[in-house]
Amino acid sequence: MPARPLMIAVFLLLCLAHVQTDDHASDRAYIRQAESDLAESTVTNDVSVLERILADDFVGVDIDGSHYSKADGIKDFRTHPSEFVFNHLNEVEIRFYGNAAVAQGNWGWKKKDGTIGKFVWTDTWIRRGGEWQIVAGEDLVPPAATRSAP
Repeated sequence: MPARPLMIAVFLLLCLAHVQTDDHASDRAYIRQAESDLAESTVTNDVSVLERILADDFVGVDIDGSHYSKADGIKDFRTHPSEFVFNHLNEVEIRFYGNAAVAQGNWGWKKKDGTIGKFVWTDTWIRRGGEWQIVAGEDLVPPAATRSAP
């Protein structure tokens, strides 16, 4: 009966492997939803999303290469009407490194002037005090990703 201890060992290893792959399942779900909320907030100018998701020391790189802070983003939302009809999360890949995560993905959008395109971005998330927030982000709009709507 030496096969039985081997089967038990294999079963335990498989269970352990499953538990290890799910270590960040709730964190991944939160970050994915937060990235979706962030995309949608560019349409509605919902400042509460920026206040919740961006860390106070956040620094972003805009599509024109300029840097902006959390305060800059909030001010922009409050003073400029949105130019977007929609902006939706298409995809995101999230990798974890202890209390840090890197999220890379893209949003598909349409502006009120009829142009459509996508943002491609990388956000660096840090868990502080048990909460995930973005501390750094970089956005770009690939030239081939912007065109007039048919």
